Amino acid sequence: MSPVGALREQLAEVLAWHHASAGFDKAVEGLAADLRGRKPDGLPYSAWKLLEHMRIAQRDILDFCRDSHYVEKKWPDDYWPATDAPPDGKAWDASVAAFRRDRAALQKLVADPKVDLFAKIPHGSGQTLLREALLVIDHNAHHLGQLIVVRRLLGAWE
Repeated sequence: MSPVGALREQLAEVLAWHHASAGFDKAVEGLAADLRGRKPDGLPYSAWKLLEHMRIAQRDILDFCRDSHYVEKKWPDDYWPATDAPPDGKAWDASVAAFRRDRAALQKLVADPKVDLFAKIPHGSGQTLLREALLVIDHNAHHLGQLIVVRRLLGAWE
């Protein structure tokens, strides 16, 4: 395998990394509906706010990478949900499913040998697919840790 092929494989794997941490799936599974919108004392966010923020940001980066007509969102308003709690259980499930779908789409994109990881994204300001994939990895790891802290403080983590 070429070095670039190995990099593609590693990026695709790390987007769903769970070797050195709990991983997204474990962090969102089994959280009681009544805890999803609760903010632990001293923290400014709930599990719902973190989940939705991760989903929105990941989708935004995916759109930026794929859509030549991408329109930049307004920070921070467009990147965080307006409410602490999901409107219902279906909204939580839909957000989790959308996060997984977009993560899979990013994995497919970075693994595609027809896509140049190092080429500047034409409608960007110097970003590359490699940079955007690393940004998603870093951003998701950061907020995944926060999500686990929220669960611990709510007594909903092992």
